[in-house]
This record gives sequence, structure tokens and C-alpha cells, in this order.
Amino acid sequence: MSGPTFETLRWDLSGPVLTLTLHRPERMNAMTRTMRRELCRALDLADAQDAVRAIVITGAGRAFCAGFDLSEGAQAFDPAAAARDAESGEEPGRDGGGVLALRLFASTKPLIAAVNGAAVGIGASMLLPMDIRIASRDARFGFVFARRGIVPDACASWFLPRVAGISKALEWSMGGHVFDAEEARAGGLVSELCEPGELLARAQSLAAEIATHAAPVSVALTRQLMWRMLGAAHPMEAHRLESAALRSRGASADAAEGVASFREKRPARFPDAVSTGMPAPYPWWTEPPFAPTGDTTT
Repeated sequence: MSGPTFETLRWDLSGPVLTLTLHRPERMNAMTRTMRRELCRALDLADAQDAVRAIVITGAGRAFCAGFDLSEGAQAFDPAAAARDAESGEEPGRDGGGVLALRLFASTKPLIAAVNGAAVGIGASMLLPMDIRIASRDARFGFVFARRGIVPDACASWFLPRVAGISKALEWSMGGHVFDAEEARAGGLVSELCEPGELLARAQSLAAEIATHAAPVSVALTRQLMWRMLGAAHPMEAHRLESAALRSRGASADAAEGVASFREKRPARFPDAVSTGMPAPYPWWTEPPFAPTGDTTT
């Protein structure tokens, strides 16, 4: 059965691994509002399908994503232009890259970026909420916002210091230079470099390793625990949540299967599903509402 169709993306589900390909190769996969909305929709669909157990995101052609499409000229970054987009249905005043980043952050499926070429602007900042980032040796990266007269988008001021450290985050963001894959690896933005022809297969192999051997509910819980504890004030917060999750997971059918498969020296067949089996304390947070800066309701 064929998967959903999109204008700017390609959906390819092979076994438990979904590959989402940004598909505007003639524009170096430059981001548009349509692409952003379609990415969010694809993540919604993937989260709802238990057959999807890991997601690889890559680009078609010679780029991953060359930034926001600037074909509109000066209007490209103008909030009034976005507000005139009647199809968006989004709250006025919101950074669209941030909407995408928050959707990536909320994913219940692990996200692996396969950076096949240029990843600049939103193409770089959208990588940050992904869990594993690997790149082609000829990839290039740039947090170029200051050179365009704006500031980082897609919640990068939260994510980038946590991924690369505050000094490297400021160096990359204030200078806005485009840097090579080796600098990205040395700075912690990507964990592994591959030859161009081997990148996608390597990313899909990493995804398959998670999808085949790990319990999906445990993966979803682990992903949220790790990301959300980055903002915790004290390790006691992690201790409380982990204790509750361990109580729930320890009594689950997945845990029984994990022990049985280990003792019987066979692959595990985990029965619990993310769509129906997420246990307490998930979700343990309340999503804060968006309100423009200066609004006292947050």
C-alpha cells in the first residue's frame, strides 16, 4: 500500500524505518511554508502509525536544505507576509521554524538526520531537535541569520547551546559563517561523517538498529526523558520521573518479553504500542501556550 503524498516531501516506509526526503531539488530544498506544514503533517502521521518505528530525514539532490526560500525577496522574513498566508491557520506572530522545531521535539519516534549537502539557516536549525545527526563529508552548515539581518530561528537559541555548547553556538551564530562537515563533527553538531554514496544507507542502518531491537514505548519515553531533562533544575526531577516510569515499564508485557528473549537467546517481539501503550507518567508536562513577548499570560 502506497503512503501519503506531499507536494514537497517524499515518504518511503521500508519495514519499520520511514525515510522522509525534502524534495525541492531544483531549489536546493529551500524551505517554504508548504514544506514546513507538510513536515509537521508527516510527523503527525508517523506518530500515529505503529508500523513506523524510526524516521530518517534527508534531502533530494545536492542539498539537505539551503535555508528559507528567499524568492519573495524582503518579504521572506516579514511576519505580515506570513499572516497573509490564509492557508497557514497558525497563530500570528509565531516563527514558523519554531513551530517545526517544537513538532520535531514532540516526536514519539526517534529522528535521524542524514545531511547530504548544504544545511543553512532553517536547514541547520531544524537539525537540532533530531536525535542523531550524521553527514556527508561534503556537507556544509551555516547559522547565517545575523548575516541576513535577523536572529536564529526554530528555537535554536535553546537547542544549539545544548548540542554544541554556548561558546561554539555563539561563534557559529554571531559570525554566521558557513563551515564544513569536519568542523560540524568537531563541534558536536553531527556525530559521524560518511562518504556521500554511503550516507543514506548508514542513516537507515542506525534507524533499523533502534527499530528492530528496542521496545518502541521505551524508546519514546527515553527520547522525551532525555530531551526534557535538559531543562530540569535538579537531578531529583529525573529521579522522580525515572522511578515512576520504571515502575510502570517493569510490570509491562514488554519487560517480560525483554527478559524472556534474553534468556532464550532470541530476538525480542515487544507487544506494547506507542499509539495505545504510553504509560504513566507520560506526559508529565504541560505544554506552555505561545504568547508574544510582553504578554503576561505565559
